[in-house]
Amino acid sequence: MIALENETLNNLASDLGMKTVDLPEALHSLAAVESKFLKDLRINLKNALSFLNITKKEALLIALAASINDKNKVIADAFTSLVRTEGAKDEELAELYGCVSLMNTNNVFYRFRHFTKKDFYQQTPAGIKMGIMVNPLLGKEFFELLSLAISALNGCELCVSSHEESLLRMGTSDARIYDAVRCAAIVRGITVFN
Repeated sequence: MIALENETLNNLASDLGMKTVDLPEALHSLAAVESKFLKDLRINLKNALSFLNITKKEALLIALAASINDKNKVIADAFTSLVRTEGAKDEELAELYGCVSLMNTNNVFYRFRHFTKKDFYQQTPAGIKMGIMVNPLLGKEFFELLSLAISALNGCELCVSSHEESLLRMGTSDARIYDAVRCAAIVRGITVFN
């Protein structure tokens, strides 16, 4: 069984465009024992990068955003290389970093407002500049999709509801929204291994 797990680890590394030795040590620990989870992890990742309602490039951008959000440099570097093979430009990657940063700012602030429910906090302007959202290079719809996925990872109910509502007004299907959030969630399953 351990040989199969090592094969799974090698395949996971290959899927990420990495050498097996460069994977986080915790993943090697899973391979060293009879961990059924490692196989599930690989299958989940392969599925996430080929969901029907998001393109391969979009899936990789979402995966990269989730990795950045979770501060996993090793996995983020892997997804950066993979998304570049799908044609991602430096400007798009810079905007993606900006989106993740802005969502982390907003998620903390709007969660605070939501938790406290005080009139003063609700009525006082946030004073958070969000110019990046006006005319994003990645397109308004995809930027909203990224924002929703990151907000879901960060557990901001108010932000999730707001971005989902915005996407639905734009005509985005429930299935596309679902696939984007599933992709980010699955990537979190890998990024926890630092």
